Amino acid sequence: MEEDVEFISVGDLTPTSRRVNLKVKVVNVGEAREVVSRRDGSTHRVAEALVGDETGSILLTLWDDAISNVSPETSLKIENGYVSLFRGQMRLNLGRYGSFEVIDEEIEANVDNNLSENVYRQPSIPRFSFGQGEPYRRKPRRGQRNRRRR
Repeated sequence: MEEDVEFISVGDLTPTSRRVNLKVKVVNVGEAREVVSRRDGSTHRVAEALVGDETGSILLTLWDDAISNVSPETSLKIENGYVSLFRGQMRLNLGRYGSFEVIDEEIEANVDNNLSENVYRQPSIPRFSFGQGEPYRRKPRRGQRNRRRR
């Protein structure tokens, strides 16, 4: 028994979209390249596939075995995906909790509205300050005063 899953359109995605379910068509799959994990030094393959529906298209990031399971002109059901910004451009990701499966459904892809071509300004996080540009200063502990050394 399949639970009711609410699907959204690609055109409704924003840079902060989370837990999204989509039905899309694969337009093309880019070349896979090898990257080394910063966490454990292992080597992984990564590729991007342009996927879309009637409202628009977006680049889907695929890792390792998922690359060989996707081919152009196939339709996919993506569950629990999320959008992130990579160099200011939107990417659809599956992550740890997302999944996809090939479906027998005819979907038309609108490549003229490619959401991954738009550049978004990523929120900047100051490294050594908090608030409105004021530097962070540690408050003295209880019972201590701010004394200048002589």
